[in-house]
Order: sequence, then structure tokens, then C-alpha cells
Amino acid sequence: MTAPSCTHIDEVHDVTPSADGCEDCLASGGRWLHLRLCMNCGHVGCCDSSPNKHATAHFHATGDPLIQSYEPGEDWWWCYADQVGFEVPGAPSYAHS
Repeated sequence: MTAPSCTHIDEVHDVTPSADGCEDCLASGGRWLHLRLCMNCGHVGCCDSSPNKHATAHFHATGDPLIQSYEPGEDWWWCYADQVGFEVPGAPSYAHS
């Protein structure tokens, strides 16, 4: 049996993070626990443990399937479409300040 894999990795782009915090929470005065970076467009959203779950909402609104953790020291990725987590050896690491 093979491990699940992401079939969307070829959709990754060089991205510029849209904000240093959750873009939607910053606009609405919300709060977040952890941040996620959309690897298709650069949107920064909050995780599913945050009250507003903006990273997942961004996936549902846009269909952009890939995120990378935007937390210092974390290099993992998640594909919403394939429901699989993974790491990409040699990929740039992003983190908010």
C-alpha cells in the first residue's frame, strides 16, 4: 500500500505573503492561534483551531488547495483537496515575524 500523496503540487507558485498576520482577522479585528500561507496566491489565513478558520474558508472560496505552515520552525504543507499533509524537501520556508 502506498502513502497518500498530493496531486496538486504542480500548482505551487512563488508567493509573497499577503500579510504578517491573518489577512481577514486583521481587517475585522479578529484573533488567531496559528497562521497558514496559501501556496497558490500568498493569502495568509488563520488555522482551524482559530475562531474564524480563514485558511480553510479561503480554500472553499477559491479552490486553492495548498497551504504551508506560516509559523517559525514549521515546514509542513497540507493539501485540502487530497486531505494529505507532507513536507517538500528543499522548498523555501516562510514564517511571520
